[in-house]
Amino acid sequence: MNREKPVVIALGGNALLQRGQRGTFEEQYENVRRATKRVADLIEAGYSIAITHGNGPQVGATIIRHDAGARLAGIPAFPMHACGAETQGFIGYMIQQALQNELNGRNLRREVVTVLTRTLVSAEDPAFKKPTKPVGPFYTREQAAELAKSNPTFFFSEDAGRGWRRMVPSPEPKKILEADAIRSLVGAGYVVISAGGGGIPVTSDGSIVGVDAVIDKDLAAERLAALIGAGSLVILTDVDGVYLNYGTEKQRKLAQTSYGELKHHLELGQFSSGSMEPKVKAALRFIDDGGELSIIASLEDLLEAVAGNKGTRISR
Repeated sequence: MNREKPVVIALGGNALLQRGQRGTFEEQYENVRRATKRVADLIEAGYSIAITHGNGPQVGATIIRHDAGARLAGIPAFPMHACGAETQGFIGYMIQQALQNELNGRNLRREVVTVLTRTLVSAEDPAFKKPTKPVGPFYTREQAAELAKSNPTFFFSEDAGRGWRRMVPSPEPKKILEADAIRSLVGAGYVVISAGGGGIPVTSDGSIVGVDAVIDKDLAAERLAALIGAGSLVILTDVDGVYLNYGTEKQRKLAQTSYGELKHHLELGQFSSGSMEPKVKAALRFIDDGGELSIIASLEDLLEAVAGNKGTRISR
């Protein structure tokens, strides 16, 4: 792998919040602290890094806090795009602080910065008419129905058989507005955290305005990687790579695969829309956009995956 070009790392949700946890700051920070050890391994090996992350559970919880504040204390609730900005701030703070402490402990002279990032989407994107992105906690069918009564604009749907969640629009990311600044910072040697939660969704008809949506973080990470000229895109998840026939007796891991082979499996419907499918789409899109290599791997295998020994590697 070309170490002269940056690596964009998309941290999966398990790096921030483990299944079954309540989501306290202490829980999330401890998860982040463990995750940043793996990222620090890559930095210590000499790679330039830009980091992105998800925010689905966090933005959902933030919206609930705003709604509760409005009902219980009359404090005006903020719109979803502002809640997305809030989560970018506090998640970026956790990653920045934990990673900087880890680097300092290793005597690595690299500074970590967080860039509040906006992602341009089209106001005409059909996603605004069909919410598909889950945010916030899981509910029972009865809880979801009760919440829908008190919040008529909310839309709930079953998510992967694990319960009911609020669904919001998830438009296609067109451009990362801060891409030039991020490229400059990475080029100057900074470790940059940006495009968190897919970026704050905005539209523009002359003036830039926020819109209520959540952008897929893997697709936004791909846009970022392409725009800053990254050599590779690494999408981290809670499995050790891409599997065919996943969860069956015939499951088979793809260690090395080509763009054409993976696209063929995607078209055959091999990958779950709620988990692996968006990661595969982002990996393929990065190759389409001129990227050299996409990697899908587990967080624990990060360094070995980049070195070529773990995960699934996708090339032209």
